[in-house]
Amino acid sequence: MGSGKADTEQLKGSKLFDVSHVTALVTGGGTGIGLMITQALVANGAKVYITSRREEVLKQTDEQHDSGPGEIIPLQGDVSDKNDIKRLYEEISQKEPKGIQLLVNNAGIARDDSTKYSSAGQPDMSNPQALSDHFWKSEPESWADTFKTNVTGAYYMSIAFLPLLAKGGDVTPGYTSSIINVSSISGFMKGNSGGQFAYASSKAACTHLTRMLASTFVQTKVRVNAIAPGLFPSEMTTGESGDDNKSVIDKNLSNPAGRPGNDFDMAATVLFLASPGGVFYNEQILCPDGGATLAQPSAK
Repeated sequence: MGSGKADTEQLKGSKLFDVSHVTALVTGGGTGIGLMITQALVANGAKVYITSRREEVLKQTDEQHDSGPGEIIPLQGDVSDKNDIKRLYEEISQKEPKGIQLLVNNAGIARDDSTKYSSAGQPDMSNPQALSDHFWKSEPESWADTFKTNVTGAYYMSIAFLPLLAKGGDVTPGYTSSIINVSSISGFMKGNSGGQFAYASSKAACTHLTRMLASTFVQTKVRVNAIAPGLFPSEMTTGESGDDNKSVIDKNLSNPAGRPGNDFDMAATVLFLASPGGVFYNEQILCPDGGATLAQPSAK
Protein backbone atom coordinates (compact mmCIF):
# COMPACT_ATOMS: atom_id res chain seq x y z
CA MET A 1 0.00 0.00 0.00
CA GLY A 2 3.04 2.21 -0.27
CA SER A 3 2.73 5.63 1.30
CA GLY A 4 -0.82 4.95 2.41
CA LYS A 5 -2.22 7.60 0.09
CA ALA A 6 -5.09 6.36 -2.06
CA ASP A 7 -7.28 7.65 -4.82
CA THR A 8 -11.03 7.16 -4.50
CA GLU A 9 -11.04 4.06 -6.71
CA GLN A 10 -8.60 2.27 -4.40
CA LEU A 11 -10.90 2.78 -1.41
CA LYS A 12 -13.81 0.83 -2.86
CA GLY A 13 -15.02 -1.98 -0.67
CA SER A 14 -14.36 -4.44 -3.47
CA LYS A 15 -10.65 -3.63 -3.17
CA LEU A 16 -10.32 -3.07 0.59
CA PHE A 17 -12.09 -6.32 1.46
CA ASP A 18 -10.92 -8.48 -1.44
CA VAL A 19 -9.92 -12.02 -0.40
CA SER A 20 -9.62 -13.52 -3.87
CA HIS A 21 -5.87 -13.93 -3.26
CA VAL A 22 -6.42 -15.82 0.01
CA THR A 23 -6.02 -19.53 0.61
CA ALA A 24 -7.53 -20.35 4.00
CA LEU A 25 -7.97 -23.24 6.39
CA VAL A 26 -11.08 -23.16 8.59
CA THR A 27 -11.36 -25.81 11.29
CA GLY A 28 -14.91 -26.86 12.06
CA GLY A 29 -15.83 -25.16 8.80
CA GLY A 30 -18.80 -27.36 7.98
CA THR A 31 -21.42 -26.02 10.40
CA GLY A 32 -22.32 -23.04 12.57
CA ILE A 33 -19.97 -20.08 12.74
CA GLY A 34 -17.30 -22.01 10.82
CA LEU A 35 -19.69 -22.41 7.89
CA MET A 36 -20.58 -18.69 8.01
CA ILE A 37 -16.87 -17.87 7.81
CA THR A 38 -16.31 -20.37 5.01
CA GLN A 39 -19.22 -19.01 2.98
CA ALA A 40 -18.05 -15.41 3.37
CA LEU A 41 -14.56 -16.27 2.14
CA VAL A 42 -15.76 -18.44 -0.76
CA ALA A 43 -18.34 -15.86 -1.84
CA ASN A 44 -15.47 -13.39 -2.24
CA GLY A 45 -13.10 -15.62 -4.17
CA ALA A 46 -11.00 -17.41 -1.54
CA LYS A 47 -9.91 -21.02 -1.66
CA VAL A 48 -10.99 -22.58 1.64
CA TYR A 49 -9.94 -25.89 3.13
CA ILE A 50 -12.44 -26.97 5.78
CA THR A 51 -11.94 -29.63 8.42
CA SER A 52 -14.30 -31.66 10.58
CA ARG A 53 -14.18 -34.97 12.37
CA ARG A 54 -17.43 -35.87 10.57
CA GLU A 55 -16.96 -36.77 6.92
CA GLU A 56 -20.70 -36.56 6.17
CA VAL A 57 -20.78 -32.94 7.37
CA LEU A 58 -17.89 -32.02 5.08
CA LYS A 59 -19.54 -33.70 2.11
CA GLN A 60 -22.86 -31.97 2.75
CA THR A 61 -21.25 -28.54 3.10
CA ASP A 62 -19.19 -29.04 -0.05
CA GLU A 63 -22.26 -30.07 -2.05
CA GLN A 64 -24.52 -27.28 -0.84
CA HIS A 65 -22.23 -24.29 -0.39
CA ASP A 66 -19.36 -24.63 -2.87
CA SER A 67 -20.92 -22.21 -5.35
CA GLY A 68 -17.94 -19.95 -5.95
CA PRO A 69 -16.36 -17.80 -7.07
CA GLY A 70 -13.99 -19.32 -4.52
CA GLU A 71 -13.65 -23.00 -3.71
CA ILE A 72 -14.30 -25.35 -0.77
CA ILE A 73 -11.94 -28.28 -0.25
CA PRO A 74 -13.02 -30.69 2.52
CA LEU A 75 -10.40 -32.48 4.65
CA GLN A 76 -11.36 -34.80 7.47
CA GLY A 77 -9.31 -34.09 10.57
CA ASP A 78 -9.37 -33.88 14.36
CA VAL A 79 -7.77 -30.76 15.88
CA SER A 80 -7.75 -32.35 19.34
CA ASP A 81 -5.22 -34.91 18.06
CA LYS A 82 -1.65 -33.59 17.77
CA ASN A 83 -0.68 -36.31 15.28
CA ASP A 84 -3.68 -35.53 13.09
CA ILE A 85 -2.73 -31.85 13.10
CA LYS A 86 0.71 -32.81 11.83
CA ARG A 87 -0.89 -34.94 9.10
CA LEU A 88 -3.11 -32.01 8.06
CA TYR A 89 -0.10 -29.71 7.91
CA GLU A 90 1.85 -32.11 5.73
CA GLU A 91 -1.11 -32.68 3.40
CA ILE A 92 -1.84 -28.98 2.92
CA SER A 93 1.88 -28.20 2.55
CA GLN A 94 1.98 -30.56 -0.42
CA LYS A 95 -1.16 -29.04 -1.93
CA GLU A 96 -0.05 -25.43 -1.28
CA PRO A 97 3.74 -25.20 -1.79
CA LYS A 98 3.52 -21.37 -1.87
CA GLY A 99 1.85 -21.31 1.54
CA ILE A 100 -1.53 -20.15 2.84
CA GLN A 101 -2.71 -16.76 4.02
CA LEU A 102 -5.28 -17.53 6.71
CA LEU A 103 -5.88 -20.06 9.48
CA VAL A 104 -9.20 -19.86 11.32
CA ASN A 105 -9.19 -21.89 14.53
CA ASN A 106 -12.94 -22.27 14.83
CA ALA A 107 -13.50 -25.88 15.93
CA GLY A 108 -14.93 -25.95 19.43
CA ILE A 109 -16.98 -28.05 21.80
CA ALA A 110 -19.06 -27.57 24.97
CA ARG A 111 -19.25 -30.37 27.54
CA ASP A 112 -21.09 -28.80 30.50
CA ASP A 113 -24.35 -30.74 30.17
CA SER A 114 -24.26 -31.90 33.81
CA THR A 115 -24.32 -28.31 35.10
CA LYS A 116 -25.71 -26.24 32.20
CA TYR A 117 -28.90 -24.54 33.35
CA SER A 118 -30.76 -25.27 30.11
CA SER A 119 -30.30 -29.01 30.55
CA ALA A 120 -29.64 -29.54 34.28
CA GLY A 121 -31.72 -26.74 35.78
CA GLN A 122 -30.53 -23.81 37.87
CA PRO A 123 -29.88 -24.24 41.58
CA ASP A 124 -30.98 -21.86 44.31
CA MET A 125 -28.26 -19.24 43.90
CA SER A 126 -28.62 -18.13 47.53
CA ASN A 127 -28.15 -21.63 48.93
CA PRO A 128 -24.45 -22.55 49.38
CA GLN A 129 -25.15 -26.29 49.60
CA ALA A 130 -27.38 -26.25 46.53
CA LEU A 131 -24.69 -24.41 44.57
CA SER A 132 -22.00 -26.79 45.76
CA ASP A 133 -24.08 -29.88 44.95
CA HIS A 134 -24.99 -28.60 41.48
CA PHE A 135 -21.53 -27.64 40.28
CA TRP A 136 -19.84 -30.66 41.91
CA LYS A 137 -21.53 -32.66 39.15
CA SER A 138 -19.04 -31.19 36.65
CA GLU A 139 -16.80 -34.03 35.48
CA PRO A 140 -13.00 -33.66 35.18
CA GLU A 141 -13.20 -35.35 31.77
CA SER A 142 -15.52 -32.58 30.57
CA TRP A 143 -12.94 -29.96 31.49
CA ALA A 144 -10.12 -31.93 29.87
CA ASP A 145 -12.02 -32.56 26.62
CA THR A 146 -13.18 -28.96 26.37
CA PHE A 147 -9.72 -27.50 26.83
CA LYS A 148 -8.16 -30.12 24.54
CA THR A 149 -10.23 -28.90 21.60
CA ASN A 150 -10.91 -25.24 22.39
CA VAL A 151 -7.44 -24.26 23.62
CA THR A 152 -4.84 -26.95 23.01
CA GLY A 153 -6.12 -27.61 19.50
CA ALA A 154 -5.88 -23.93 18.58
CA TYR A 155 -2.37 -23.81 20.04
CA TYR A 156 -1.00 -26.78 18.08
CA MET A 157 -2.75 -25.71 14.86
CA SER A 158 -1.17 -22.26 15.13
CA ILE A 159 2.28 -23.63 15.91
CA ALA A 160 2.14 -26.27 13.18
CA PHE A 161 0.90 -23.98 10.41
CA LEU A 162 3.12 -20.99 11.25
CA PRO A 163 5.77 -21.80 8.58
CA LEU A 164 3.12 -22.24 5.88
CA LEU A 165 1.41 -19.00 6.88
CA ALA A 166 4.71 -17.10 6.89
CA LYS A 167 5.48 -18.41 3.41
CA GLY A 168 2.03 -17.43 2.15
CA GLY A 169 2.41 -13.93 3.51
CA ASP A 170 5.12 -13.16 0.97
CA VAL A 171 2.92 -13.86 -2.06
CA THR A 172 0.90 -10.61 -2.21
CA PRO A 173 2.72 -7.27 -1.77
CA GLY A 174 1.47 -5.28 1.20
CA TYR A 175 -0.43 -8.23 2.65
CA THR A 176 0.46 -10.36 5.66
CA SER A 177 -0.93 -13.75 6.68
CA SER A 178 -2.95 -14.13 9.84
CA ILE A 179 -4.56 -16.48 12.30
CA ILE A 180 -8.08 -15.87 13.59
CA ASN A 181 -9.09 -17.68 16.75
CA VAL A 182 -12.84 -17.98 17.26
CA SER A 183 -13.33 -17.45 20.97
CA SER A 184 -16.54 -16.31 22.70
CA ILE A 185 -17.86 -13.52 24.88
CA SER A 186 -18.36 -16.31 27.43
CA GLY A 187 -14.67 -15.80 28.15
CA PHE A 188 -15.39 -12.20 29.21
CA MET A 189 -18.64 -12.60 31.13
CA LYS A 190 -18.42 -12.48 34.92
CA GLY A 191 -21.36 -14.87 35.22
CA ASN A 192 -20.94 -18.57 34.49
CA SER A 193 -22.38 -18.70 30.97
CA GLY A 194 -25.57 -20.43 32.09
CA GLY A 195 -23.78 -23.03 34.17
CA GLN A 196 -20.91 -23.66 31.73
CA PHE A 197 -17.77 -23.15 33.79
CA ALA A 198 -15.53 -25.39 31.66
CA TYR A 199 -16.65 -23.87 28.36
CA ALA A 200 -16.39 -20.26 29.52
CA SER A 201 -13.00 -20.88 31.11
CA SER A 202 -11.72 -22.45 27.90
CA LYS A 203 -12.85 -19.44 25.89
CA ALA A 204 -11.11 -17.06 28.29
CA ALA A 205 -7.99 -19.16 27.80
CA CYS A 206 -8.44 -19.11 24.01
CA THR A 207 -8.69 -15.32 24.05
CA HIS A 208 -5.50 -14.97 26.06
CA LEU A 209 -3.79 -17.59 23.89
CA THR A 210 -4.47 -15.19 21.01
CA ARG A 211 -2.53 -12.44 22.77
CA MET A 212 0.36 -14.77 23.57
CA LEU A 213 0.62 -16.13 20.02
CA ALA A 214 0.41 -12.63 18.54
CA SER A 215 3.29 -11.52 20.75
CA THR A 216 5.34 -14.64 20.02
CA PHE A 217 4.85 -14.41 16.23
CA VAL A 218 5.60 -10.68 15.83
CA GLN A 219 8.92 -11.16 14.04
CA THR A 220 7.47 -13.75 11.65
CA LYS A 221 4.98 -11.15 10.31
CA VAL A 222 2.09 -13.57 10.94
CA ARG A 223 -0.67 -11.70 12.75
CA VAL A 224 -3.05 -13.24 15.31
CA ASN A 225 -6.50 -11.84 16.08
CA ALA A 226 -9.65 -13.24 17.65
CA ILE A 227 -13.38 -13.10 17.05
CA ALA A 228 -15.31 -13.45 20.32
CA PRO A 229 -18.95 -13.80 19.24
CA GLY A 230 -22.08 -13.46 21.28
CA LEU A 231 -24.94 -15.88 20.66
CA PHE A 232 -24.99 -17.14 17.07
CA PRO A 233 -27.01 -20.08 15.70
CA SER A 234 -24.97 -23.29 15.61
CA GLU A 235 -25.24 -26.93 16.59
CA MET A 236 -23.59 -25.96 19.88
CA THR A 237 -26.22 -23.35 20.76
CA THR A 238 -29.33 -25.04 19.29
CA GLY A 239 -28.41 -28.73 19.43
CA GLU A 240 -29.17 -29.32 15.77
CA SER A 241 -28.78 -28.18 12.18
CA GLY A 242 -30.84 -28.58 9.03
CA ASP A 243 -30.10 -30.19 5.70
CA ASP A 244 -28.03 -27.12 4.81
CA ASN A 245 -25.84 -27.63 7.95
CA LYS A 246 -27.26 -24.37 9.33
CA SER A 247 -29.05 -23.77 12.63
CA VAL A 248 -31.81 -21.34 13.62
CA ILE A 249 -32.44 -19.26 16.76
CA ASP A 250 -35.93 -17.83 16.44
CA LYS A 251 -36.25 -15.61 19.50
CA ASN A 252 -35.52 -12.13 20.75
CA LEU A 253 -32.56 -11.62 23.09
CA SER A 254 -31.93 -9.25 25.98
CA ASN A 255 -28.83 -7.74 24.33
CA PRO A 256 -29.17 -4.17 23.01
CA ALA A 257 -29.53 -5.46 19.44
CA GLY A 258 -32.45 -7.60 20.56
CA ARG A 259 -31.43 -10.58 18.45
CA PRO A 260 -28.80 -13.27 17.94
CA GLY A 261 -25.96 -12.85 15.48
CA ASN A 262 -26.44 -14.00 11.89
CA ASP A 263 -24.54 -14.92 8.73
CA PHE A 264 -24.15 -11.29 7.68
CA ASP A 265 -22.64 -10.22 11.01
CA MET A 266 -20.03 -12.97 10.96
CA ALA A 267 -19.26 -12.55 7.25
CA ALA A 268 -18.54 -8.83 7.68
CA THR A 269 -16.29 -9.52 10.67
CA VAL A 270 -14.15 -12.18 9.04
CA LEU A 271 -13.85 -10.31 5.73
CA PHE A 272 -12.54 -7.28 7.59
CA LEU A 273 -9.86 -9.28 9.42
CA ALA A 274 -8.88 -11.46 6.45
CA SER A 275 -8.69 -8.76 3.77
CA PRO A 276 -6.11 -6.10 2.89
CA GLY A 277 -8.30 -3.67 4.85
CA GLY A 278 -7.42 -5.51 8.05
CA VAL A 279 -3.65 -5.91 7.75
CA PHE A 280 -2.97 -3.14 10.31
CA TYR A 281 -4.75 -5.19 12.98
CA ASN A 282 -2.82 -7.55 15.25
CA GLU A 283 -3.69 -8.98 18.70
CA GLN A 284 -7.19 -7.54 18.45
CA ILE A 285 -10.32 -9.13 19.92
CA LEU A 286 -13.48 -8.34 17.95
CA CYS A 287 -16.79 -8.96 19.73
CA PRO A 288 -19.76 -9.24 17.38
CA ASP A 289 -22.24 -9.62 20.23
CA GLY A 290 -25.07 -7.15 19.70
CA GLY A 291 -23.87 -5.26 22.76
CA ALA A 292 -24.19 -8.21 25.18
CA THR A 293 -20.93 -7.35 26.95
CA LEU A 294 -22.25 -3.80 27.33
CA ALA A 295 -25.47 -4.91 28.99
CA GLN A 296 -24.06 -7.60 31.29
CA PRO A 297 -21.13 -7.59 33.73
CA SER A 298 -18.04 -8.45 31.73
CA ALA A 299 -14.28 -8.11 31.84
CA LYS A 300 -13.74 -7.20 28.20
